[in-house]
Amino acid sequence: MRPGSSGASQMTGNEVLDLEMKEIMRHVDHTLLKPFAAWEDIQQLCEEAVAYGAASVCVPPCFVKKIHDAYGSALTICTVIGFPLGYSTTAAKLAETRQAIEDGAAEIDMVVNIAEIKSGNYAAVAEEIRQLKQAVGDKILKVIVETCYLTENEKVVLCRAVTAAKADYIKTSTGFGTAGAALEDIELFKRRIGPKVKIKAAGGIRTREAMEAFLAAGCDRIGSSSSAALMKEEASAGGC
Repeated sequence: MRPGSSGASQMTGNEVLDLEMKEIMRHVDHTLLKPFAAWEDIQQLCEEAVAYGAASVCVPPCFVKKIHDAYGSALTICTVIGFPLGYSTTAAKLAETRQAIEDGAAEIDMVVNIAEIKSGNYAAVAEEIRQLKQAVGDKILKVIVETCYLTENEKVVLCRAVTAAKADYIKTSTGFGTAGAALEDIELFKRRIGPKVKIKAAGGIRTREAMEAFLAAGCDRIGSSSSAALMKEEASAGGC
């Protein structure tokens, strides 16, 4: 462990990986989903993602085609569907998804219908995930369950639904809820999802130590808007 980097172990008590930021970036969806983000901001995000080797950029749907036209295969584009509240209809989510794929998105992060979960309509939620995965095809589907609003039983139900629908990832949070990613939820996911489902943590992950802790806990992806700043800090300190 690097000198002075004990924050994550104090925070979590879990094993912490000692990774270079450039290794961490290969697991990061470099994210900008603020409603007031302008094209210039998105361009900067994309340039950072290319320069630092991010797994993808995660952006609002309205920018997908413009990014694809500007960067082509140099950049993996992820976008969000039914974001951030999840209670649009399945038909609307399907239309959003198909448009995003047509525009050049390779990864889709959908928000589940939390209202249906709270109503006990679990079958409807599972069917919606299944339909979106069918629409995505060989592209990647990540299912945002927004853990801050869920009971433990509801989290378990969603682990089963994501697995049954053959989605690629279960994702903790939108970053717009009352709380973000928590390590205890990653542990629950690991116990309850199927072996082919990966985990993405997002929401409030702003430090290198936190990223290391979530990767050590079993996450394959991290959604963060802070990763480029961390890369710049490490470069200025002579770490990259």
